[in-house]
Amino acid sequence: MPARPASSTTRQGALAEDRALAYLQRQGLVAVERNYRCKGGEIDLIMRAADDTLVFVEVRKRGGRGFGGAAASITLTKQRRVLRAASHYLATLDRLPPCRVDVVALDPGRLEWLRNAFDLGALDSEGGGEGPAS
Repeated sequence: MPARPASSTTRQGALAEDRALAYLQRQGLVAVERNYRCKGGEIDLIMRAADDTLVFVEVRKRGGRGFGGAAASITLTKQRRVLRAASHYLATLDRLPPCRVDVVALDPGRLEWLRNAFDLGALDSEGGGEGPAS
C-alpha cells in the first residue's frame, strides 16, 4: 500500500521545525536528534549547546497571534509529553548532562526563542496525570 501523502498541517510543522533548527544552529547549537518519540511523548528537536547543555526543543507555529500566539499554545498536557520523552531520552545516556527545555515559537513575521521555557524538575514529580497543575 502506498504511503499517504503528508497533510498540510504535517508539512507546515516540518517547515516550522526546519526554520527553528536553522535558527538554533546559527545561534551555535548542534543538532543531536529530530522528532524523538517514545510511548507517551515526543520532542521536536534535541540540540547541544556550546557549554554541553542538552536542549530539548518544542517548536510551535501559529498562523495568527490570537489566543496568545504560538508560545501560549503549549498546554500542561503537551509539557508533560515533552518531559516524558526527555526522561526517556535521558535514560538512554551513559551520563546525565545539564539540560533544559526551550521553546521556539513561530508567529506570523516573528520567531521567538524561549530558553528554559518549562521546568525539567517536573520530571521528579511527573505523575503522568492530565489534570491541571497545582
